[in-house]
Amino acid sequence: MVKIPLDKAKFRDPLLTAKGEPRAQVALNHLDVLWFNTGTLCNITCTNCYIESSPINDRLAYLTLADVERYLDEIAQSKQRPREIGFTGGEPFMNPAFLSILEAAMERGYPVLVLTNAMRPMRRFDQKLLAIKDRFGDRLKLRISLDDPTPEIHDRERGPGSFAIACDGITFLSDHGFQIAVAGRAEFGGDVTKTRTRFQRLFAECGWRLDADDPAQLVLFPEMDHRLDVPEISDGCWSILNKSPDDMMCASARMVARRRGASQPTVLACTLIVDDPAFDLGPNLVYALGAIRLNHPHCAKFCVLGGASCSTT
Repeated sequence: MVKIPLDKAKFRDPLLTAKGEPRAQVALNHLDVLWFNTGTLCNITCTNCYIESSPINDRLAYLTLADVERYLDEIAQSKQRPREIGFTGGEPFMNPAFLSILEAAMERGYPVLVLTNAMRPMRRFDQKLLAIKDRFGDRLKLRISLDDPTPEIHDRERGPGSFAIACDGITFLSDHGFQIAVAGRAEFGGDVTKTRTRFQRLFAECGWRLDADDPAQLVLFPEMDHRLDVPEISDGCWSILNKSPDDMMCASARMVARRRGASQPTVLACTLIVDDPAFDLGPNLVYALGAIRLNHPHCAKFCVLGGASCSTT
């Protein structure tokens, strides 16, 4: 497949597309999921990481327990009570405060979704995770990244041996009755049915309690590269594509993160766009609930055209 570089005329004007059409925007209907990026440090470097996490990338610093509790307090006093709290990274289990943060969210009654690679940082806490599960039950759900159901492709993206280590982590979680899901990658525009069939074979071989046909149990994210061309989304695209702005991730979610060296966390409009100032909505959640203009390649490829979302539904 020929890869065409992104047209430099695109995604420049926040109000208009390169064709001069009004740029699409998405209003927040309800804060369904409040995400926390625990920090961009990760135990591995993936060639296709959406936010370039790695063992040396700390541009998003570790959140502290106090950081998270501040926002949990804020939503407790507002009408925007989320359905779910999500944790992403980097690798959340690398954050020294993560288990305390995790418990703090569940103590307030929230179901929690943790995005993890289920590798060594998580496995350090096997016994503590079992204790948390005994305490909170199905309130805790973990979604494990497994790019492909074969070690050849997964290891090419995440490093030699990473497939076997991740599978061992998934087996631990499955065998002990944790609520789990798998996040794989689907080639943009590829045959999703075949991909799900391939994953189902792996699930059966490993004895994991997962149904690859259930999009909540196997989430397939599109491949993305912000350097490659993608259509801009104008107001007129909603009817052309038969899609609704209400279905976009930024219609129901926000993410809290702390930039390296910052005195306090900030609220971001998107879990994937962490460096664009237009998607930084300031430190207070109450002021971060306005409409978002879809002025980034990820908006088009991941959400509008890719139909993807980081939440559980």
